[in-house]
Amino acid sequence: MNANATKQLEITDFDVADYLDNEEMIATYLSEILADGDLDELLEAISEVARARGMSELAKTSGLGRESLYKALRPGAAPRFETLRKVLGALGVNLQAVPIHRHTV
Repeated sequence: MNANATKQLEITDFDVADYLDNEEMIATYLSEILADGDLDELLEAISEVARARGMSELAKTSGLGRESLYKALRPGAAPRFETLRKVLGALGVNLQAVPIHRHTV
């Protein structure tokens, strides 16, 4: 669809950050991403949540610098577990291990 048609139909780009407005939504979103097991996707998802909450506020709450956050959450980064724990805690969520339900035949 071209830009003119998009404007005429009042179609806007989807932005997941618009829907990450409470801890329950954030936890659900991150849980779905974690289920896939892809670190780059997780970092991108955490970045989206951080953007929804405000990177400056997240830096302040987590005790990490803004530049450190951007660096740790960029695709291809390998942040320390402690960094992810601080960031997630500042976002109001934590990681939790749950059993995998395997079906046997």
